Amino acid sequence: MPGSETALGLRFVAGRDEKIGPNPMHLHLTSSSEADQLHTVAAALRLGAAHLDVGQLPEERHVVLADPEGNELCVIEPRNGYLDGCGLLGELTCEGTRDVGFFWAAALGWPLVWDRGLQTAIQSPLGGTKISWDGPVSREHATNRQRFDLVADDGELSDEVDRLVALGATRLGSTDDGTVGLADPDGTTFELRVALGGTSANRQKGRPRAT
Repeated sequence: MPGSETALGLRFVAGRDEKIGPNPMHLHLTSSSEADQLHTVAAALRLGAAHLDVGQLPEERHVVLADPEGNELCVIEPRNGYLDGCGLLGELTCEGTRDVGFFWAAALGWPLVWDRGLQTAIQSPLGGTKISWDGPVSREHATNRQRFDLVADDGELSDEVDRLVALGATRLGSTDDGTVGLADPDGTTFELRVALGGTSANRQKGRPRAT
């Protein structure tokens, strides 16, 4: 799912790491009506999802599901307000401190659209999917099965690494294909890579991608 100027791109790859505890990030899908919410839930269940109890209260109107691999997602009730106008993929919500919200706002050039207590959220200047952080990172996860991938044009990779480090990231190393591993101010890892063909259709400052 390549994403766009207003929608987060998603990439799914085979992995061997066992899922331990809740994931550090999960998707929020939006609904235009109660019937639309029921339709989305029913479609997900037909495709192999299952209802998931994470301690939600009976009066809460969102529906918590797990995909066939156990990854959590929520189907949000209509007229939510906060996610109105964000599109079907309304939000990627992550573990992370307030400092990390400010880091990613600066890294991506996406304005901060929510900053209350421990919660922060950013969004493209053109609207669309929000990315949010809701408190400190849990260390229950044995490995980082989900992460952000950023894409830079060939020739700009080292400049982008330097810029991200100046904003508070830590460089962790690189691979043979030139992908650079980094960590945000919370220590959560992400990757920066060169676009295939040397020219990015998924520019780093415009379209982050979650893997």
